[in-house]
Amino acid sequence: MSDAPPSSSTTGPTDEEIAALDAHWRAANYLAVGQIYLMDNPLLTRPLVPEDIKPRLLGHWGTSPGLNLVYTHLNRVIASRGTDALCVWGPGHGGPAVLANSWLEGSYSQTYPDVSRDEAGMGLLFKQFSFPGGVPSHVAPETPGSIHEGGELGYSLAHAYGAALDHPDLLVTCVIGDGEAETGPLAGSWHANKFLDPVHDGAVLPVLHLNGYKIANPTVLARLPEAELDALLRGYGHEPLYVAGDDPLTVHRAMAAAMDRAVDLIRELQEAARTGGETGRPRWPMIVLRTPKGWTGPAEVDGLPVEGTWRAHQVPLPGVRDNPEHLRQLERWLRSYRPEELFDTEGRPTDQVLACVPDGEARLGATPYANGGLLLRDLPMPALDEHAVRVDKPGTVLHEPTRVLGGLLEAVMAATAGRRDFRVVGPDETASNRLDALYEATGKAWQADTLPTDEHLARDGRVMEVLSEHLCQGWLEGYLLTGRHGLFSCYEAFAHIVDSMVNQHIKWLRTSRRLPWRRPIASLNYLLTSHVWRQDHNGFSHQDPGFVDHILNKSPEVVRVYLPPDTNTLLSVADHALRSRDYVNVIVAGKQPSFDWLTLDQARAHCARGAGVWEWAGTEDGSREPDVVLACAGDVPTLEVLAAAGLLRRHLPELSVRVVNVVDMARLMPHSEHPHGMPDSEYDALFTRDKPVIFAYHGYPWLIHRLAYRRTGHAQLHVRGYKEEGTTTTPFDMVVRNDLDRYRLVMDVIDRVPGLGVRAVAVRQEMADTRTRHHDWIRAHGTDLPEVADWTWEG
Repeated sequence: MSDAPPSSSTTGPTDEEIAALDAHWRAANYLAVGQIYLMDNPLLTRPLVPEDIKPRLLGHWGTSPGLNLVYTHLNRVIASRGTDALCVWGPGHGGPAVLANSWLEGSYSQTYPDVSRDEAGMGLLFKQFSFPGGVPSHVAPETPGSIHEGGELGYSLAHAYGAALDHPDLLVTCVIGDGEAETGPLAGSWHANKFLDPVHDGAVLPVLHLNGYKIANPTVLARLPEAELDALLRGYGHEPLYVAGDDPLTVHRAMAAAMDRAVDLIRELQEAARTGGETGRPRWPMIVLRTPKGWTGPAEVDGLPVEGTWRAHQVPLPGVRDNPEHLRQLERWLRSYRPEELFDTEGRPTDQVLACVPDGEARLGATPYANGGLLLRDLPMPALDEHAVRVDKPGTVLHEPTRVLGGLLEAVMAATAGRRDFRVVGPDETASNRLDALYEATGKAWQADTLPTDEHLARDGRVMEVLSEHLCQGWLEGYLLTGRHGLFSCYEAFAHIVDSMVNQHIKWLRTSRRLPWRRPIASLNYLLTSHVWRQDHNGFSHQDPGFVDHILNKSPEVVRVYLPPDTNTLLSVADHALRSRDYVNVIVAGKQPSFDWLTLDQARAHCARGAGVWEWAGTEDGSREPDVVLACAGDVPTLEVLAAAGLLRRHLPELSVRVVNVVDMARLMPHSEHPHGMPDSEYDALFTRDKPVIFAYHGYPWLIHRLAYRRTGHAQLHVRGYKEEGTTTTPFDMVVRNDLDRYRLVMDVIDRVPGLGVRAVAVRQEMADTRTRHHDWIRAHGTDLPEVADWTWEG
């Protein structure tokens, strides 16, 4: 990272600098076109022939000239001012541009030495693009300098703000395609500037690239009248600077002036806040760049307009191998950049092309901010003994698990006050989720106006709340990818809002793990609370436990799902997750008062196993296999299984019952399918090979069947869980409605243990009668049955 002092530019670039910028831009355009089309003859040392052309033409040209322009001018700003910089490339498949620029600056060859910065390396750069065994067509983990997967649109600006948080010297430029600007997540991200602290955070410079078209349609923002667009962007709190045109030299001068003005404004705003005591919300600059789609490409193809239209979006000349006119047109296009001026006879960029390119880690493709593991430090985790609850006897004392966890998170927040590399994000739910102990160490980030009635708002706060799960997710991803730690706290039902975002992050982590130069980053940690079984007050709309199903479909090497049954197991799981690297950890835990089952030492051992027998809860004597296994995963299912075990102990004392609790859901999978999975021998020892297993599960029952379908005893596995039966009702009625209650579990045991049905018919009838009595009771009293509400463990 640069130690050079920031400078201010009051005069524009000289004619010589403009010529160098244009040379760099033309070189990048040439390389972008070459990647889409060529597999041989990279320097055009002879006329093109069909064999020089790739058999399958893939890639996106339309956005590339604009991205090349931004990259070129960022180079000038970085080199002339000594600025620490990172760029997030939002437009979908802008891979050719970013790859071209990282090759020009040398960071690509430094990362991949076989793609050398000469003719041979250029040829390989061209051939590997969107080619079997090569690299993707979008900006991906394989791309040096990237933290943003370019395949799915909407998240670039949120990632940029996440990267800028707690990096006070960093300038994060974010190129936003005008197609991407139509998405909901991007629209919400414009409000992120209300959370950026000019004292402790870096700056984000959005560049809204209006090239006018998506794949086949015009874009909304590009067709707005200028005054309306200006009013919109100013309403978002920005100071827009405009660059427009199609004459390269004119645009270069305008872009240089806009970049200089934007960076000067940013420095002035930061200086006013850091040394001048300014406390008002800054009006940050942004750039609106309006250039033709497919700029400098073919103006017409087969008599149809291309440059400046949607036809330039992907491959403007699709029939080059088979159409001689297209082949000649491609060669004219490539030679229009005058490659003989840009590369020497050995294929190396000329001094003029590299005149404005920064050196070393200042290069956008080499910045450590884009390889966050290089900057990552271990979190100063407190000793769990300081936060654990005392458990003298299982199932007799109640705690709110997430409230206790809040104390641990507060300790982490306090310990990182000086280094500022830990944040907690969530959609307006930190206090609701019982994590408000955090406010003892920090406030909630907020730069807008405050009122006397507000609580815990702070300009330097490191708890971030905004009612957009997309923005929370994007902030945290950007924060983690640039070398920091964090936690996303969310109501369980609404984690689905970021299903697609977490997909992309999981794909990013999976790919990064295969790249030796990508250093491990802190895991993305979810705390899902206010869960399905205790959303009895909010009702059906807030009841959905399916996020874990979604996660467990993803790459086994990356995803982890934990269902701690009580407070101390939650502390143990959270400690593990916050220390981990390169995972997506999903922790599902309740916030309502719930029973403590395990001491801290027992919790640590149980979480290390991931699944195990709770001998104290069952009735087996060890002389033979149990008659039945009662299994559970999740806090409420655990309560119901323990209550069912107590009923069986009382009514059927001769029955040998084993109680198994599962914390780590992947343990149910075969080891061949997930690194945490149990070998068959271990699974059979725990659940038996042929005895009935009654499994009470937190979520949708079929997930357990899917995880365990290959096991020998799967035919004996009977799962109870959420069946989409929900409403506003009492807590216990939620489990009754979904047949997860203790009485139904006892009935399941009686129904499934061979020979027990006839002997225990009276017990079964009592259980059924109690369910009926429950139904009448809650409608008369509005509360649960006394024997349920006042239950404690008596074993």
